[in-house]
Amino acid sequence: MPFARLNRATTPTAHIGLGLAAVGRPGYINLHRDRDLPADRGVEVLRARTHELLDAAYAQGVRYFDAARSYGRSEEFLAGWLTARPDVTDVVVGSKWGYTYTADWRVDAEAHEVKDHGLATFERQRAETAGLLGERLDLYQIHSVTADSPALGDKELHARLAALAAEGTTVGFSTSGPAQADAIRAAVAVTVDGEPLFRTVQATYNALETSAGPALAEAHDAGLTVIVKEAMANGRLAGTEAPAVAQEIAAEAELGADAVALAFVLHRPWAGVVLSGAVTVTQLAGNLHAPLLDLDADRLDRLDALVEEPEAYWRHRSSLPWS
Repeated sequence: MPFARLNRATTPTAHIGLGLAAVGRPGYINLHRDRDLPADRGVEVLRARTHELLDAAYAQGVRYFDAARSYGRSEEFLAGWLTARPDVTDVVVGSKWGYTYTADWRVDAEAHEVKDHGLATFERQRAETAGLLGERLDLYQIHSVTADSPALGDKELHARLAALAAEGTTVGFSTSGPAQADAIRAAVAVTVDGEPLFRTVQATYNALETSAGPALAEAHDAGLTVIVKEAMANGRLAGTEAPAVAQEIAAEAELGADAVALAFVLHRPWAGVVLSGAVTVTQLAGNLHAPLLDLDADRLDRLDALVEEPEAYWRHRSSLPWS
């Protein structure tokens, strides 16, 4: 499996991945994008920014890169970077299907993405991804599965995904929303010819939203690689937006609150890869200090007090503006 490459890596940053959701398109829901990105967010500007981040991440030991069909041109940007660096052969590349990007490179679009987990969407988007990433794609995930997603009961889709896995591409899924645990358990139970279909799960988990933790631990115990997204809660756990306790621990360690947020997740024994959503090289450097942070029992107890009810957390997330 491709994630065995990360298990063999010796750098502490190998288990921090770089997610491209925030740089593959001009609009996203992270806080303070006006500070982090220029007013000109044309395709070439964001292509250059993405390549700069990929260069910096790779140089500092990051070996997992995460894209999606709905992340604007993230696959295109990543593919171009890989093509320009044929010596880079030790990275794991993941992408997702199930959402179609509809914003037409606008921040003020009425709808930025449209969800469809049907077989026809899979076939179309798989061809699109293959046209960009080709054999460099290691992992293909269903984007934002919920417990009632038709993808979990579609036997024809399962057969097609199993065929993709037989060709050498690992198959996984991501989750979102207050019932992530239900979706994870339902997806882990899906089998084809008696064998589990999914080998990875990507879920939101952070100091404010820990409800998926037990299900992620179960998935890990069942043999799935766990990828954690939104470890900084779309910016709510970084910089001056971070709660006082996170800033206090950061000051004690002479690190940033973003490193505290990532360290909180890295501390979980089931966390295989934790994604950075950095959009600047400075942010990335701060994120990559996370493995240096010692989170003792006292610090963990202080951070545990930040947890919110899942419904409240996701209601707040859904209110964040695209900017």
